[in-house]
Amino acid sequence: METRRITVISAGLGVPSSSRLLADQLAASTERQLAAAGYAADVEVVELRDLAVDIANNFVTGYAAPRLAEVIAGVEASDGIIAVSPVFSASYSGLFKSFIDVLDPKSLEGKAVLVGATAGTDRHQMVLDFAMRPLFTYLRARITPTAVFAGPQDWGNNDYGGSPLSVRVERAAGEFVRLLQEAGPRQKPAALESLPFEQLLAGISGQR
Repeated sequence: METRRITVISAGLGVPSSSRLLADQLAASTERQLAAAGYAADVEVVELRDLAVDIANNFVTGYAAPRLAEVIAGVEASDGIIAVSPVFSASYSGLFKSFIDVLDPKSLEGKAVLVGATAGTDRHQMVLDFAMRPLFTYLRARITPTAVFAGPQDWGNNDYGGSPLSVRVERAAGEFVRLLQEAGPRQKPAALESLPFEQLLAGISGQR
């Protein structure tokens, strides 16, 4: 059985946070639909709240602490990303953007991405199309046509099987699974080969 590796990024600040709740629903639906299609899912959930200090230090020092470096490597090795951020001042959170900024811009190129956002009012739902989607488009990721916004009213219905939020989650996760299937498993880069000095010198001499 083929495996698809997925990193779930939650930029929620509270415990618990609505962003994490939405991220968990998107991840669970993705796992179910991958299983139905004959794939296994290797899912890692990253709470950016726990990495806030390391992210800030990375900007100052230029170096990632071990845990942050591990998370960055996991994102780069993933087949797909589920990214959910709370909305502040009509855009994604500063913590979310800061994490994206510490990634190698090329690391998300061609990667399947499903985005979601949470806020205290429905007035912020356009952040998906005017902030999050352009960000990942700039990074040349492949984004699902459906993005998922969750407002306060979405958490009042406990009937997961038929609530409006669950319908959006299922549709977006289905599109995400199709992107993961189209891409195939992500290939690991070939290990660098250390050549003898004489061979390197011969190659340089031959180019003259």
